[in-house]
Amino acid sequence: MADISAEKLIERLNAGKPVAAVVLWGTDTYLREMCRSKIIEVCVPEAARDWALARIAVQESGWDEVIQRAQTMPMLAKRQVIIVEGVESIEKAGDKAREEIVGALERYFESPAPFTVLLLEAASMDKRQKYYKLLAEHALIVELTIGGESAAALATQMAKDCGVEIDREAAALLAEILNSEPSRIRIEIEKLATYIQKGERITPAIVEELVLAARKNTIWQLADMLATRKRVSALEFLDNLLREGEQPAGLIGGIAWRYRKLIEARDLPAGTSGFQAARTLQMNPAAAETAVREAHRIPKKNLLAGLVALAEADSRLKSSAPDPRALMEFCTQKCSMRKCCRICICAHRCFSITRSRSFSLVYLAAALSSKEASQLADGCGRQRSRRNYCPCESQAFFIVLFRVAGASWLDFVNE
Repeated sequence: MADISAEKLIERLNAGKPVAAVVLWGTDTYLREMCRSKIIEVCVPEAARDWALARIAVQESGWDEVIQRAQTMPMLAKRQVIIVEGVESIEKAGDKAREEIVGALERYFESPAPFTVLLLEAASMDKRQKYYKLLAEHALIVELTIGGESAAALATQMAKDCGVEIDREAAALLAEILNSEPSRIRIEIEKLATYIQKGERITPAIVEELVLAARKNTIWQLADMLATRKRVSALEFLDNLLREGEQPAGLIGGIAWRYRKLIEARDLPAGTSGFQAARTLQMNPAAAETAVREAHRIPKKNLLAGLVALAEADSRLKSSAPDPRALMEFCTQKCSMRKCCRICICAHRCFSITRSRSFSLVYLAAALSSKEASQLADGCGRQRSRRNYCPCESQAFFIVLFRVAGASWLDFVNE
């Protein structure tokens, strides 16, 4: 079955088109709860939910219980919904255990119980795994993400649910800076609803003052470091943000918003006043004046290239099962480097292919020429004394790669 969005799932259920299994794939708690509630509402009458609704954590109970429960008819109900949490744990099982799980699921899907809807919930999934291909063939996979326009519309509805009104531009701004993540939008809407006076609307200025202002000393600082190519400072600052609990998806959304504003500001004359720029940039005058001043210090091609790198990182973060920290560090490198040499391209390709230590090293060894390998070895010998040594502009990609692979530069040289 094809992957669909959360919105399409709701439409399908409303049209009375149930399926044997649904996979909710993603970490957004708001969308997961919305989809889960809708599936239960359509499939199980409220009066029958005490015995026709089950929740199983496979890390604790195992897949045998899931299959057994799915094949057991519910009492006093035509259909049952079995919520299976932690589906991604299959990836951490041993090879033999994983094969047994996939085999059991294959046998079940050959003749699924017509009275059961399996609701499988996974925070992340590796599309290269056999179990994913099996689910893609037999289940409806719902990615818990929505587009910018849908997120803005959802923000408007959330505001109404909280008893307040929000301007369309403010809803779009909120969706943009929060990377279209409904759970985070909901939290900010609730904060904004408690801030404004009775009868007052949420405007772009209020969103900027309360939501952006709280983050600009973090995300904006990182965005400016990237745009001005301060690679080492950006990596150190990123490390601090991640240690403090900032989520990679939120960082990418906030940085991308800052980049877009700098691109818009770059098109304004250098001497544009803050009040004039504020109308165009939809920012307060002081922030708009700063954006114009900063934008004219950065070549526009750098800003555009950074925006492309951020879009790629955002897509990969949502469509695969990456190491979020490593992905952010790669993105930081790509945004802040002055040129892209073959060495960093090889490293990035190897990271995309595999996260296994041994396979990463094999791919790297095959990809590099003897001269490039010598250059890398020369850099390895200097790492202990010069932490930020980088023979070419972007060779620090290797530092990231080896940390993800569980190896060091010297491991690679020795092997």
